[in-house]
Amino acid sequence: MLIRVLLIEDDQADAFLIREMLSESLVAGKQGEVVNAAVQHVKRLDEGIRQAADGRFDIIISDLGLPDSQGLATVKKLAAAVRHIPIVVLTGQADQEFGFATVNAGTEDYLVKGQVSAEMLVRSIRYAIERKKIANEKEQAIVQLQEALAKVKLLSGFLPICCSCKKIRDDQGYWQQIEWYIKEHSEAEFSHGICPECTKKLYPELYDTSQ
Repeated sequence: MLIRVLLIEDDQADAFLIREMLSESLVAGKQGEVVNAAVQHVKRLDEGIRQAADGRFDIIISDLGLPDSQGLATVKKLAAAVRHIPIVVLTGQADQEFGFATVNAGTEDYLVKGQVSAEMLVRSIRYAIERKKIANEKEQAIVQLQEALAKVKLLSGFLPICCSCKKIRDDQGYWQQIEWYIKEHSEAEFSHGICPECTKKLYPELYDTSQ
């Protein structure tokens, strides 16, 4: 299994250390498969956002202090630009409250520079990917539910219907057969038949008992 990593880090020594940790961290994944990482390194936030735009990365690891962005602003810009890619941030502040603030701003996890081991880094990456996958699936399910509710709402409002022919007037003022209106505004399909009352009216000879 290959994990594609985008590393946004302007410090060459820190970037080298992250690369070394990931290159040496062949770990057992689900069902015992080997997990490895391919790292793409950039030094600026704007370049990272541009690289991530095509969606080819599984995760982004980003320093908070970059030449073109600093602190929580980095997280907010990155999270807004790459909504469906998990983010792990690197910070020099060993402050738990600040770490929580980065998570609330849109990351999946944070790591403190100087306190990160290869094992910790790989575990953070894998957990972040899984958390984002669940969040993306939840968001998709909500969108599908909202679309379904919108369809139901279309058929739950006030419908002008002719008391004689039973046609329905649509939003453009045109009159449509009721089955066509329902079919256009739902997933219902119709099969046509004829009820006993209409059969008597249309085919009275079938019910002529004098013969």
